[in-house]
Amino acid sequence: MELRRTSAMNLDKFIKDHLEPNRSFRMRVRKAVNEICSFLKERCFQDASHPVRVSKVVKGGSLGKGTTLRGRSDADLVVFLSELRSFREQLDRRGEFIQEIRRQLKAFQRETETGVQFEIRKPRRPGKPRALSFAFRSPELDHKVEFDVLPAFDVLGLWTVGPEPHIHEDYRPDPQIYVRLIDECTSLGKEGEFSPCFTELQRAFLRQRPTKLKSLIRLVKHWYQLCRERRGKPLPPQYALELLTVYAWERGCKVTSFSTAQGFRTVLELVVDYRKLCIYWTKYYDFENPIIGQYLRRQLKQPRPVILDPADPTGNVAAGPGGDGWWRLAQEAAAWLRYPCVENWDGSPVGSWDVGLLGKSSWDTGLQGESSWDTGLRGESSWDIGHQRESGDFRISISDISYSSIDEDEQNPNYEMLLEKPSCSCAIL
Repeated sequence: MELRRTSAMNLDKFIKDHLEPNRSFRMRVRKAVNEICSFLKERCFQDASHPVRVSKVVKGGSLGKGTTLRGRSDADLVVFLSELRSFREQLDRRGEFIQEIRRQLKAFQRETETGVQFEIRKPRRPGKPRALSFAFRSPELDHKVEFDVLPAFDVLGLWTVGPEPHIHEDYRPDPQIYVRLIDECTSLGKEGEFSPCFTELQRAFLRQRPTKLKSLIRLVKHWYQLCRERRGKPLPPQYALELLTVYAWERGCKVTSFSTAQGFRTVLELVVDYRKLCIYWTKYYDFENPIIGQYLRRQLKQPRPVILDPADPTGNVAAGPGGDGWWRLAQEAAAWLRYPCVENWDGSPVGSWDVGLLGKSSWDTGLQGESSWDTGLRGESSWDIGHQRESGDFRISISDISYSSIDEDEQNPNYEMLLEKPSCSCAIL
């Protein structure tokens, strides 16, 4: 059954029947990933012209985060190399390591008799590639597994005295890690370029979430793939939609048992109102350090949408490759708001979570061409709370998070961030 024809009450069944990978699929894919990880760590650089030590290989992507879709397997394998001692070195030398990995993969395929095949892709970016992309096939798999292998600087390990850091629920990196990141990124003009160095944090941020939230993320990813098939590129990065789903749940629900239809509708509404999004988390970094705080304030002044990577403050994932495709995705989301999967049995819309966006939204005004979803930041808040107008800004402080919406015609807004409790898990301004 197609998602658009699925009723709201049957969304959980749709996810279980069509999106969740079964145990056999997970076991076969896990075996393939482990084979590649073993190859990268134990064999890949044995014959290199100079000694190279792989300190660890970390699984990222959907496999690492626990949000794999049935029939679609992708994994980011981040290879942390002891020879890389700075972000600049990673940028300058990753090309040579990628070439060595490519050479060893071809040699491994020639020598193996198990039917393993590697289909190496052309680099996505000319010049110095960021990753080696290839498809892995074996007799035990009924489909290929897509891999991106990324050499990286082990900055978390470098700043840890003793054994490797255990990324537990309350783990927080040394702020000097982010001070160094900000310094090197800004001097190189490469903000967001070194997010692979924080793959362990990205993975932990999503992997620790409730099972049903991961199911909702799978549903949003499936919807995103349908939009991609229909619209093509460019579209916003899929990672931005994953984080948007987490934000919707944190701000509007935060219970482990919830209505999937309500969660899905909330995400669609947020996509429609993408020009209001300015989201960040303070789980791994915050405003306490003056250098980090000043940098974050600058990041949050960027044109909307802004969704900061919770593990990397230099990465605005909403403005990544395809970031200019938000309006295309918003058109799709506006159309999907009329489908049965987000409607009650009588055709009325299912309720969505109150996540705190200001202004009147398109689902309140109807869908009449571009103007119905391209609403910007106009309109009064529908909340029954006090607000004040100062120099063209609305500033509303609710609980432990503050919100600010700025008139579109104000070129240099008087931006102010109000932090009543700096330990808040996420915020939207």
